[in-house]
Amino acid sequence: MQLSDCRIVLTGASGGIGQALVETLCASGAQLLLVGRHADALEKLASSYPGKVSVVVADIVERSGRDAVQAAARSFGGVNLLINAAGQNRFSLLEQHDEDAMAALINLNVTATLQLTQRLLPLLMQQGRAMVVNIGSTFGSIGYPGFATYCASKFALRGFSEALRRELADTQVRVLYIAPRATRTGMNAENVLAMNDELKVSMDEPLAVAAQVLGAIRAEREELYLGWPEKFFVKLNGLLPRLVDQSLRKQLPTIQRFAKSKN
Repeated sequence: MQLSDCRIVLTGASGGIGQALVETLCASGAQLLLVGRHADALEKLASSYPGKVSVVVADIVERSGRDAVQAAARSFGGVNLLINAAGQNRFSLLEQHDEDAMAALINLNVTATLQLTQRLLPLLMQQGRAMVVNIGSTFGSIGYPGFATYCASKFALRGFSEALRRELADTQVRVLYIAPRATRTGMNAENVLAMNDELKVSMDEPLAVAAQVLGAIRAEREELYLGWPEKFFVKLNGLLPRLVDQSLRKQLPTIQRFAKSKN
């Protein structure tokens, strides 16, 4: 796709990867409709890119929020790219999870994302060429201790992307699933950063992730997994999951220690 011809709805625009996407997409000539809950952050982005960015302050978990996004998209002059980047993470052992927090994570990462995509699909179908981009995670392919609920949500998003791609195979709408590895964003609590340092987990900068997202959109790819050796472990986990079990078993005491520590 030619990004200069794109009119894009971007959720999670005030997050780390979301803000990086705003910068790189605007530099490529795209027009953006930014969706998020925080008016100040959205307005700051809009003022940084005059003429390129419109905003809608909305919580997509709420029906009223999805109504607002749908109405704004209809007034946007056509939408040919939806980027679902809104999401949240939570690092703790499952026994530590609060039930309401678990439900909220699944609701945003999965339910609201599917519902918003369903709302905007008719607008995408009106275009000569269109795309849905779902920002997933390496943890959508590898179940990792301490992230059980987050993994469940990203496994679901990966499955949704695969099913929707096949459902729309005879249309002009493409579906791209992108799986970043650990990324330096505010989504990560300090104990996660400390654990990653101890385990020597590589972390990408948001702008580096955004650049690869743009490349995948231009090439109209169907999937993109970021980082090495993470891409290798995704393949290995699919073929020989018991080997990955053994590797993660060695990390388990460290993961447990940081999960039980205060953020």
